Amino acid sequence: MDKKKLLLIDGSSVAFRAFFALYQQLDRFKNDNGLHTNAIYGFHLMLNHLLERVQPSHILVAFDAGKTTFRTEMYADYKGGRAKTPDEFREQFPFIRELLDHLGIRHYELAQYEADDIIGTLGRLAEKESFDVTIVSGDKDLIQLTDEHTVVEISKKGVAEFEAFTPEYLMEKMGITPAQFIDLKALMGDKSDNIPGVTKIGEKTGIKLLLEHGSLEGIYENIDSMKASKMKENLVNDKEQAFLSKTLATIDTKAPIEIGLDDLVYSGPDVESLGKFYDEMGFKQLKQALNASQTNQAEILNFTMVDKVSQDMLSEDSIFHLELFGENYHTDDLIGFAWSCGDKLYATDKLELLQDPILKDFLEKTPLKVYDFKKVKVLLNRFGLDLQAPAFDSRLAKYLLSTVENNEISTIASLYGQTYLVDDETFYGKGVKKAIPEREKLLEHLARKVAVLVETEPVLLEKLSENGQLDLLYDMEQPLAFVLAKMEIAGIKVKKETLLEMQAENELVIEKLTQEIYELAGEEFNINSPKQLGELLFEKLGLPLEYTKKTKTGYSTAVDVLERLAPIAPIVKKILDYRQIAKIQSTYVIGLQDWILADGKIHTRYVQDLTQTGRLSSVDPNLQNIPVRLEQGRLIRKAFVPEWEDSVLLSSDYSQIELRVLAHISKDEHLIKAFQEGADIHTSTAIRVFGIERPEDVTPNDRRNAKAVNFGVVYGISDFGLSNNL
Repeated sequence: MDKKKLLLIDGSSVAFRAFFALYQQLDRFKNDNGLHTNAIYGFHLMLNHLLERVQPSHILVAFDAGKTTFRTEMYADYKGGRAKTPDEFREQFPFIRELLDHLGIRHYELAQYEADDIIGTLGRLAEKESFDVTIVSGDKDLIQLTDEHTVVEISKKGVAEFEAFTPEYLMEKMGITPAQFIDLKALMGDKSDNIPGVTKIGEKTGIKLLLEHGSLEGIYENIDSMKASKMKENLVNDKEQAFLSKTLATIDTKAPIEIGLDDLVYSGPDVESLGKFYDEMGFKQLKQALNASQTNQAEILNFTMVDKVSQDMLSEDSIFHLELFGENYHTDDLIGFAWSCGDKLYATDKLELLQDPILKDFLEKTPLKVYDFKKVKVLLNRFGLDLQAPAFDSRLAKYLLSTVENNEISTIASLYGQTYLVDDETFYGKGVKKAIPEREKLLEHLARKVAVLVETEPVLLEKLSENGQLDLLYDMEQPLAFVLAKMEIAGIKVKKETLLEMQAENELVIEKLTQEIYELAGEEFNINSPKQLGELLFEKLGLPLEYTKKTKTGYSTAVDVLERLAPIAPIVKKILDYRQIAKIQSTYVIGLQDWILADGKIHTRYVQDLTQTGRLSSVDPNLQNIPVRLEQGRLIRKAFVPEWEDSVLLSSDYSQIELRVLAHISKDEHLIKAFQEGADIHTSTAIRVFGIERPEDVTPNDRRNAKAVNFGVVYGISDFGLSNNL
């Protein structure tokens, strides 16, 4: 009998996370009736990810029933002070519940109780019935429920990245048990829930107290033996508050719920009603995926492992995939490749086949259909092959259709209904457990990837055609990928000796600044430790506390804090100088040296499908963020030199191209006039938006806000998103 698995989801928290994960695209997620759908869509993606990974036999999504609970009866200010829920989010909640109905997933709420209490109660019931329990939330409160049968996953980023808490992981990460996690919240409070805690006790101090005394009760049993201190005084004064906080933070695992585990059996979606819901929401890709999932894909997974290539294995319609063990195709290893020919699939890990005359001639002379052409061209260049421009790049096609999800082939698979491909992290493992599996399993995985590309190519092309984006793919993105690949292969020559000279000079400057700081401080300390620095500045030197704020680890010594202090404290100016040059030293002067390959060049990767706006990115290393306004940054740039002595590096930019396009399309007379007169476009907007009379009266902050308005309009920002940016 299969193991029973219960998946419990904190619906309110997860929906909130989904909304903000996609809120920058808020106005792109609207159906024909004007309903915002980003939270619904993101919530659905998160559900799909969890269902595929957890494979639950039972599932429930719990929601908060309202603002009034037994906790607010105890403490009226519980969860007080929270910002108003955005209207764009609130309007989506009924449809999230409707989505769950179509998916066949039970949802539940209970008056006077929170979703946490429903989850805690069902989780404990399930454990008694020998279930494995997975709890998912964006709220760390639920960590207290983890035990040997229950994993608590807290969403970290986007809609698919979670941090899994077990008792062992909690102990490793924080040094405490699940029961002590409740006591920690009682001590430090929780601003998000407005739980008061004990005055000036943060996470670090709270953990220390719990390690010494075991529990909140243990702390107060031993409080008389503690040395006199401000902390002891706060503990004594806030005792009642501390125990109230513990009660508020404790999840009720005996809530009077009116559903049982038998009500939570998961049997899958109602396909017909779900399809209609997708139509109503405008989720065309999900509808296509749903339709495709109803067909039998088993035949696609037949493949042949090959040790040699013949002409009859290749055709102009062949789709190729090269598998890299890692992300950096300039340095990481190629571990195999697979391709299609008609209805057949082939896969191999015999890399020497790339030198086979039949295959080499085909690859060099045939415009290829691939996933990520730029990667393929650079990789095969390492094997001495020179590819033509691509015929079709599935990765770029998917990017043009949706910038939301990650760029794995498994993502294309899930979007378009192919259910037979797991993601790479699941297949290879992660961290120290990441490994290449046995040959047959590896090659089957590669064949599955090609099968997905074969099945999704016509779907992608049809969607691009519907959107009028085929020209964008064929005339813009794919030719750009070809150019970027050649740029990456060529690399950028770097004079390492220039960086080494800078490194030596910077070491002297850093040492000089260090000694000057010690002298002004009257003692030696770790300048790189925010805690030690905060104690020195605000306790020993007595700098005004109104310039900083207290964090859970001490006083804030962020740049904005130090910049305000610099005019009144010479030591702070030295510390700012130290931080600046130390950052440049570690990140750029030393950091860039690690990226110089044997040919004396840096081969960065230019990523054209990373941002939602289409802006190019540079990674491994990032060459776009080398400081240009600082003298040290300008010196670093001197290390980048032309490959030939009689050449120069030319920097050029088309000023504000997006806003010029906007002026052309919108025919806005004010924009057109500003460009024609050579006016500063952001200053011009500030004058109109903020009612300022003269350009000289526009402050830097006015201009910055006007810039946010200008680009917000270009990229379809909502009023909510714009208000956040301003």
